[in-house]
Amino acid sequence: MKTCVSSYSFCSYMKETGTSQKDIIKKAKELGFEAIEYIDLDVPNGMSEAQFASVLREESEKYSLPIVNYTVSADFLNCDSLEEEIERVCRKVDIAKILGAGGMRHDATVGYKGKERSFKTFDDALPILAEGCGCVTRYAKEKGIETMVENHGQFCQESERVERLIGEVGDKNFGWLLDIGNFLCADDEPQKAAGRAAPFIKHVHVKDFHIKSGSEFNPGEGFFMTRGGTFLRGAILGQGNVPVFGCLRVVKNSGYDGYVSIEFEGMEDNIKALKIGLDNLNAMIKAL
Repeated sequence: MKTCVSSYSFCSYMKETGTSQKDIIKKAKELGFEAIEYIDLDVPNGMSEAQFASVLREESEKYSLPIVNYTVSADFLNCDSLEEEIERVCRKVDIAKILGAGGMRHDATVGYKGKERSFKTFDDALPILAEGCGCVTRYAKEKGIETMVENHGQFCQESERVERLIGEVGDKNFGWLLDIGNFLCADDEPQKAAGRAAPFIKHVHVKDFHIKSGSEFNPGEGFFMTRGGTFLRGAILGQGNVPVFGCLRVVKNSGYDGYVSIEFEGMEDNIKALKIGLDNLNAMIKAL
């Protein structure tokens, strides 16, 4: 497996230093990562998204740091028009192509909003989500790009639901961006869930969390609650409570040998956290 970093991991660093999404390519290379992944491009004034994507690709080629995945938002359930949302996400596939990314992750939905949630279930949503995801992946296939959903957003986050969505779409071009930490947001045990995801993996996020029982007092700033009421806070990879090595072993045993992206969202200094996290990730990969 090869190391990668998500642009999301540099959020605080970019805000504090004024560094751009272009600049972090050089920083990621200096840190020792083998690739980078982008999330929702922050397009400079006076430039189109396509133009900025070309700039990022040129920069990635300059530093021999490939952009291997592109992550965008989507919601096929709460959009005003399913057809329009499919079309919008297909335009993001075009951006992924310009970036040179071989994969694109998009959301399925954040879940029902408003009164509908009181009587509608995931079973009701599944055909709609599958239609949206299926249309996008068929378009992406023509561009040579694989698409995927992530276990993300609580409503479509636990492994059983993601597995059902992938099965409903039924296209080998469509699969799973496995985020080993995000399972906890839906109170799903990460290592067991990784085993369910294993046959469908297209890309991997490694993320760590500090975990506090929901029966305890709120720990304060930095913590958020899972769907079932447990407290989580982002941690430096290898220093939290997520069974990172166990999950990576499951991934390795599945035959996956692609990129593994660190997605850091803790309170520590971004750069220091990424240095430590990358050291830990390299050590784990070596030990597999």
